[in-house]
Formats: sequence, structure tokens, C-alpha cells
Amino acid sequence: MSTAGLRAGAPGRAGGRPPGPREGRRWSGLRWLPLAPATVLLLLFLAGPIGYCAWIAFTDTQLTGSSSSDFVGLANFRRAFADDAFRNAVLLTLVFTIISAVLGQNTLGLALAGLMRAASRPVRTVTGALVITAWVLPEIVAAFLLYAFFRREGTLNALLDTLHLPSQNWLFTLPILAVSFANVWRGTAFSMLIYSAALAEIPQDVTEAAQVDGASGVRRLWHITLPMIRRSIGTNLMLNTLSTLSVFGLIWAMTRGGPGNRSQTLPVFMYDQAFLKSLIGYGTAVALLLLLVGALFSVVYLRLMRVEV
Repeated sequence: MSTAGLRAGAPGRAGGRPPGPREGRRWSGLRWLPLAPATVLLLLFLAGPIGYCAWIAFTDTQLTGSSSSDFVGLANFRRAFADDAFRNAVLLTLVFTIISAVLGQNTLGLALAGLMRAASRPVRTVTGALVITAWVLPEIVAAFLLYAFFRREGTLNALLDTLHLPSQNWLFTLPILAVSFANVWRGTAFSMLIYSAALAEIPQDVTEAAQVDGASGVRRLWHITLPMIRRSIGTNLMLNTLSTLSVFGLIWAMTRGGPGNRSQTLPVFMYDQAFLKSLIGYGTAVALLLLLVGALFSVVYLRLMRVEV
């Protein structure tokens, strides 16, 4: 038998006849069989709890008091938008996210990645180890370290007193800035790693050609570096923003949302309403609104990352 005959008969059944439509559909269905256990687990442990939480947000479920719950429709959401404390939490969440994620972690991570790229190997090793150590610390440990740094008798005020500069109780006078800087200190390593990998992919000859043409460092950064790592910037911003929106342990350990509600972001407000005031339905509605805020940020970043054709 010729080689051409063997090739002709290989794809189909005996005699070289290709499979019919019914047989093709059968094999196509079997290809999904190995994914069935994972799909069932996702539906059971991910989609199921999310759907149940979405249902609770439309009820008056409480941890204490009546054991039954009634469907209240959009009452929890109307209550949230009419609540001054909720609006304050939304504002503080945006301030916390913009300062610590968009400006702090993103900008500082890019700066560290650029400086480490030009630094000697020992400097890169020491700097990378120090920055990554803050990132790998458990959140509660990092929170207590920063609490000791910012408190009235803490390290920051001790340094200011040594320099004969005025000190203050940072966790009382500027609590949202204190927790924002704490989040920057803890999370910058992630941005640094993302940008270090992105900068390593920029062709060296492109940068050298721009330098030979007389482009300054700022012009090379603005017209060459940033456009070439645009997608990495968008990905880093999206991941940092989503993780910062859900920060709870760091703020709770440092300020518990106080003093008053001056550092009460949406996760802290949600915890306060759901578990301290036992309003599970209302707290779950706030959680869904927080999920919506994260989705809006994701849509914006995805549109910015879209490649122009």
C-alpha cells in the first residue's frame, strides 16, 4: 500500500472514511468528561456560596433575634445609599485604593524595578530581599509592625524626636494615610517583580538607539519604556486595585476603622455591620456593592489594556 493511501486512511475509520456528524458530536462531548469533576466542584463550592450570598443580600437575615428571614427586595441597597457611614466608607475606600495601589505600589514598584536594573548585583540582592520580606510576612504580622511604627510612642515619632521635628499620633490624626502607607510598604514587592520582568523584555538595542539619538532619560521612559510595558502596567494596576479593595486585616489590626470611622473602608464597614451589629443581610448587600466596585475597576483597566488594531 502506498504512503499516500496510509495518510488518506489515517484520520478516519477503516477504509479511510471520515467520522460522521453524529460520531463527531459524541467524541466532542467525551472531551469534556475529564473537566466534569472540576466543574462540579466549582459550582458546588464557588458558584453555590456566591448565589446564596446574593440571595441573603435581598433578605433581612440577622445573626441574633428572629431565626427566620424575609425577602425585602432592594431595601438593603436603598439603606446603603442613604447611609452616611456607607458613603464615607466608599470615599475612604477610593482614597485608600488610589493612594496605596494606583499611586503608591504601582509607582514605587516601577521606580524600584528601574533602579535595580541599573544597580550592581549586591545592591539588587539586598534591596530585593528587603522589599520581598515585607511582602511575604503574614498580614497580621505586618499590621502589628506598622502599628508599632506609627503609634504615639512608636518608631516614627522616636526618629522625629531625635531630629527635633514635631511628632504626633499618626493613627489618630491621619489614620487613612497611615494605613495607606502601611499597605504600600507591604505590597510594593509584587509591583516590583511584575515591572522587573517587563523591563527585562525590552530590547536593549531600542534603548541604546534612543540614547545615541540624544533622548534624555525622561524621554526614553515616556516614549519607549512605558509604551512597551503598557500591558504589564494595566495588569499590575488591575491586580493591585482588586487586592487593595479587599484589604481588611491590615486596617482592622492597626485602627479597627477608627478613630470613629475615619479609616473605615468598605470591607471594615461590611464586617462591622454583618458580624458586630449582626445585620447579615445588610452586610452582604454591602459586599455585593464592593464586588461591583471591583468589577467596574476591572472593566476600566481591561479597556485601557485593549490593543489598538
